[in-house]
Amino acid sequence: MTSEVASAAASGANATARFQNDKSPYEAVKDVPKERADKLARRVLEAVHATIREENVTYAEYNALKAWLIQVGLDGEWPLFLDVWVEHVVEEVATSDRQGNKGTIEGPYYVPNSPVISDEKGVGTVPMREGEGGTPLTWTGTVTAVDGTALSDAKVEIWHADDDGFYSQFAPNLPEWNLRGTNHVGPDGSFEIHTVQPAPYQIPTDGACGALIEAAGWHAWRPAHIHVKVSAPGYQLLTAQLYFPGDAHNDDDIASAVKPELLLAPQQQADGSATVAYSFVLDPEA
Repeated sequence: MTSEVASAAASGANATARFQNDKSPYEAVKDVPKERADKLARRVLEAVHATIREENVTYAEYNALKAWLIQVGLDGEWPLFLDVWVEHVVEEVATSDRQGNKGTIEGPYYVPNSPVISDEKGVGTVPMREGEGGTPLTWTGTVTAVDGTALSDAKVEIWHADDDGFYSQFAPNLPEWNLRGTNHVGPDGSFEIHTVQPAPYQIPTDGACGALIEAAGWHAWRPAHIHVKVSAPGYQLLTAQLYFPGDAHNDDDIASAVKPELLLAPQQQADGSATVAYSFVLDPEA
């Protein structure tokens, strides 16, 4: 079974490799003035220095931190660490002026260029294995602009973990595009996506991030969620995670990514499946 062979180290290495291959982080800031880089670096260092002074950090604690930071890199867990404990604040600041839908963190397990799953009416089913675990879920919605205009050239990228909490391409023995797909909306901006409801899961705990969680007495749980990226030419990309009511970890998500606006309202059907309606409003590019 996948759960018997998946590991934090393997998942972390995959996430790091994917980030390095798919992102151009330095290109986006190559023209940032030296004064800006100086200011940000000094603010971070000053916060570290203040913590050391205020908490009387010992050399033993300092060396433990140094060893842990090295191990995070060796485990390939910097994407996991930053996405779980830092990204939600970056997202909050970066999108604070939007009038459309609220978003949240991307997380470390996004893969671009997932296969197109939709027909000309915007109806599609994500790739999944025969007998895929989880309640069958039919999700309908629309993509519009803030003025109500239907965005007929929008697309909804969707990905989520399986019923065991594992993501394809980041855990072994899963089909390459399992539970990942790109859905182009219909002419009226509507879409209908068929998938399964994911389960809550723990972030990997057998690596350096797990060591921090154990040392601090935290839990490692993320509530069940569906990841999406919604885009249309001329509009700001929306990255979000959609959550399910009643999840025990909606209120104490380890990644602090849950927002009330992102909660779904699934309706149970007589055949055991569920339906949900959730639409998106995109802001124009600046």
